[in-house]
Amino acid sequence: MKDTLGGKSIILRLELQTEMIHFGHLITVITENGGDVIAIDVIQTGPNWTVRDITVSALEQAQLEAVTRAMKELPGIRLIHVSDRTFLLHLGGKIEMKPKVPIQNRDDLSRVYTPDVARVCMAIHEKQENAYKLTIKRNTVAVVSDGSAVLGLGNIGPYAAMPVMEGKAMLFKQLADVDAFPICLDTQSTEEIITTIKHLAPAFGGINLEDISSPRCFEIEERLRHELDIPVFHDDQHGTAVVLYAGLINALKVVGKTIDEAKVVVCGIGAAGIACSKILLAAGVKELIGVDREGALVSTQTYANSMWNWYAQHTNPNQVTGALSDIIADADVFIGLSAGGVLKRSDVAKMAQHPVVFVMANPTPEILPDEIEDIAGVIATGRSDFPNQINNVLCFPGIFRAALDCQAMTINEEMKLAASAAIASVVAPQELNKLYIIPSVFNQEVVRLIRKAVIEAAIRTGVARRMPREYRVGGTL
Repeated sequence: MKDTLGGKSIILRLELQTEMIHFGHLITVITENGGDVIAIDVIQTGPNWTVRDITVSALEQAQLEAVTRAMKELPGIRLIHVSDRTFLLHLGGKIEMKPKVPIQNRDDLSRVYTPDVARVCMAIHEKQENAYKLTIKRNTVAVVSDGSAVLGLGNIGPYAAMPVMEGKAMLFKQLADVDAFPICLDTQSTEEIITTIKHLAPAFGGINLEDISSPRCFEIEERLRHELDIPVFHDDQHGTAVVLYAGLINALKVVGKTIDEAKVVVCGIGAAGIACSKILLAAGVKELIGVDREGALVSTQTYANSMWNWYAQHTNPNQVTGALSDIIADADVFIGLSAGGVLKRSDVAKMAQHPVVFVMANPTPEILPDEIEDIAGVIATGRSDFPNQINNVLCFPGIFRAALDCQAMTINEEMKLAASAAIASVVAPQELNKLYIIPSVFNQEVVRLIRKAVIEAAIRTGVARRMPREYRVGGTL
């Protein structure tokens, strides 16, 4: 899941009349309003005044607002301005394009642009696959959104979605050296989105769909996967699924259970819930029950949501019915992709011994880990302020690095399962415990191991069009 919490901070530029207020009193007022002073910089000083930048952090935006109000009301202080460090980071956007080689003279110009570039154009015209060798296509992913389901903010539109897509492009580059470009479309028509992406595809080696609302995201991804010859990957679905399964592999080891014998309850049958369920079924889960607003999904009912009908036909083998509090009895695993507060301590107490509880609703999980830490075997959330964060950043850089390097035509289920196993393997057996089942997104082994495992799966399943150098005769990975 995406980390939508995180600390917040501001920089207060204050002019202090030193005869009227002591600096220690200022710090006390900030602390009393929920702020934490993390940096102090002196900007100017005079005989009886000083200007300082005070960097203040807090858990909630409301606390920072309270600190700001207090500064305005405090005698002996003039609030010059407030700088939000997050907004400062976004000024002018967070990414840029730079040439790989300089253009220093007329000869350089002719070779990169005209007239000599014509020979390169014709080489691609004569053999289209040369685009992978002679253009940025071999290392470029389009991060595409319509802004209809951004973080927990909902349908905020394409302009407001850009900061998220820019951030994703940054992660692609920093973690896996993939050149990703944010593309936010000013349409929420399924047909227009599909058509636009197909028209853009020649420039890219892969398409990462992001923050597109359900159920449109299912059709958009499915159609594009069949109509394009490059990988199309909806990260909100499959990225979450890959990392969830990675965490579950290790969680089941901690509690001494096997996936084929585990009873798994999934709460929240939206895009992520369906993708997570599919990967768990592919991994060998036999008893999987999905629960949503209408209770457990069963094949004896017909639902308005076509994906729910598919889901009901492929899960709940014993056709059990009822609400979450009924279905969860004797379950080994709970996977929450729904809303804050829907799971109760009494529900967890009904589960099998040493239950695995993944509560991934953001920013408020289905139940706070503190409420069940004494009765749960392993707990994971989508947040960074609790152990075991299920974060799709662990997945998409490595899986696209692999797909680009072997010029995969698609990202299939075998490749996703391989990515999950690779992520899980980063945590060594001697390190594994209830508080550490999933590696950090900054662990440098994650992308390397995902790349290796996913390329091997792509070759094994026949979707790789290029054999990376280390797999050729005489090479080793």
